[in-house]
Amino acid sequence: MARDRLHTLSAMIGQGVIPVFYHPDVDVCISVIQACADGGAKCIEFTNRGDFADEVFLEVSRHFAKTDPSVILGVGSIVDAPTAAIYLANGAKFVVGPMGNPEVARLCNRRMVPYSPGCGTVGEISQAQEWGCEIVKMFPGASVGGPDFVKAVLGPMPWTKIMPTGGVEPDEASLKAWFGAGIVACGMGSGLITRALLEARDYPGIAARVRDTVQLIQHVRGA
Repeated sequence: MARDRLHTLSAMIGQGVIPVFYHPDVDVCISVIQACADGGAKCIEFTNRGDFADEVFLEVSRHFAKTDPSVILGVGSIVDAPTAAIYLANGAKFVVGPMGNPEVARLCNRRMVPYSPGCGTVGEISQAQEWGCEIVKMFPGASVGGPDFVKAVLGPMPWTKIMPTGGVEPDEASLKAWFGAGIVACGMGSGLITRALLEARDYPGIAARVRDTVQLIQHVRGA
């Protein structure tokens, strides 16, 4: 499957929110990811959790390669290079981790695929940048300092592109605080794809919630 690193990075920044999702059922994953795409978030992070998650991802990736190649599927919760390699072979267009791993960085750079490692300190962010990571994942976002941490980092390191996961909510107050601090995008899981919507299989409701969030981010950025 063709990959374009710059296109993927632009898509992540452009939509502003990266839905983070996993479910063991392939059909549910396809429906949720399609709902996110319909809502304006075509760049989605599939989390590597649960038994045989890579097999679920392969089926989902094959589906969208045939039905909607504009969907950009990435993988999250990656902690080692062998696992990253499996997902890259199965069509992942970006890789996200809860922490940094130089072997994963080298693998992704070799394949020209974006890698966003989890960082919680200035030292970890600097190391990730030396590895060639354009966007660093701030994780866990709220626990390592929230928007104030972002502002503090961007003071001496204004070239840094930060994407927090954890602590960002799909409401105006939260998004204003984070984007006002200078983040380029954020990851959202259950706060965006809620348990209630998922249990009800309310895919139009998921699409609407994603659409509202994407539009709210555009509004916050404009303000």
